Amino acid sequence: MEPALRPMSLGEILDRTAELYRTNFGLFAGIFVVYAGAALAMNLLVLGLEELLRAEHMIRAAIWVRLSALGIEWLVLFLMAGAAVAAICRAVAWVHLGEPATIRGAYASILPRLGRYLWLMTVTFFVVWTPIVLLYLGYFGTVLFFGRGLRPNAGATAQHAAGINPQAAMVALTATAIFLLLMIPAVVYTILMALRYALALPACVVEDLAALRAIRRGIDLSKGSRGRIFVLGVLIFAIKLVFVAITQAFVFIAAFRHRGQIGPGLTVLSQVMTFFTNTFLGPIYATGITLLYYDQRVRQEGYDIVWMMEAAGLTPPALEAGPAAPIASGDAGDAQGREPDGPGDPH
Repeated sequence: MEPALRPMSLGEILDRTAELYRTNFGLFAGIFVVYAGAALAMNLLVLGLEELLRAEHMIRAAIWVRLSALGIEWLVLFLMAGAAVAAICRAVAWVHLGEPATIRGAYASILPRLGRYLWLMTVTFFVVWTPIVLLYLGYFGTVLFFGRGLRPNAGATAQHAAGINPQAAMVALTATAIFLLLMIPAVVYTILMALRYALALPACVVEDLAALRAIRRGIDLSKGSRGRIFVLGVLIFAIKLVFVAITQAFVFIAAFRHRGQIGPGLTVLSQVMTFFTNTFLGPIYATGITLLYYDQRVRQEGYDIVWMMEAAGLTPPALEAGPAAPIASGDAGDAQGREPDGPGDPH
C-alpha cells in the first residue's frame, strides 16, 4: 500500500482509517483479540466463582469475590490494553508508510518498552480523570456517611422507619445538586486534557521517546488539531455506542422485563458479545489517532518531504545540523537526547 503522507482533511483521515481497517482487519483484530480474550476469560472466571458461591448460599463471600476481582482485573486489563493499543499504533505506523506488519512483529516491537507506555498512560490518566474520580468519591462518600447517620434508630415506630427520613433525603438532594454542578467544569477539563494528550502515545511509540518527553511532544503536535481530535473521538464513540446497543439489546430487554435481574446464561452471552465488540471496534480509535499524529507531523514539520528523502537514501537537512536540530524521522529517536522515564511535570 502506498503511503498517504500529505496534509489531509478530517474526512480524508476518516476515509484512510476505514481503508486501513478494511485492508488490515485480520492484523488489527488479531492484535486486539489478546486484550479482548483476557477480559472475557477473567469475567467468565469471576462469574463462575460468584455463581458457585451463591449456589452454596455464600452471598457475602460472593460479594467479596467480586470486589477483590475488580482490583486484580483492572490491573491485568490495564496491562493488556496498554500493550494492545501500543501495538496497534506500531502496526498502523508501518502499514500507513507502506511497510509490512504482522501481529507478532507489532507485539515484539513494543514489549521491550511496555513499561514506558504504561507509565505514560498512567500519568495522563491521573491528570485527565482525577477531578471526575474525586467528585464521584466525594459524592458517594457524603451520601453514605450522612445517610447512615440519619437512618431511623431502633426505637422508631415501624411506620416512621418504613418512611423516608427527611434529613437524609435533604442531604442526598443537596449532595446530588452540588455533584451535578461541579461535574460540568470537571467534564470540560477532562475533555480538554484528553485532547491535549491524545497524540502522546503515538509519539512515544513511533519516535521512541521517553514517556514525559512524549507527553510534551504530543502537546505540541496536537496544537491546532484538537477540534479534529474531538470530532474523531465523538464519531468513533457514536459507532461503538450503536454497535453495543445492537449487540446488547437482548440484555437490556431482559433486564427491563425482570427488573434489572438477568440470569447467568444471558450474562455469559453478553460477555461473549462484548468480546467481539472489543475485538472488532477496539483498534479503530488508535488507528485514527495515529493517522492524525502523522498528519500533524506533515503539517508542522514537512514530514512527507523528510520521509521521501529518507526513502531515496538522502539525508534531510535537519539531520545535518547536529544534535540540537529537531529530528523529523520517527526511527531516529536515539538522537533526540531522551530523558529517563520518571515523575515530573507533564504539562
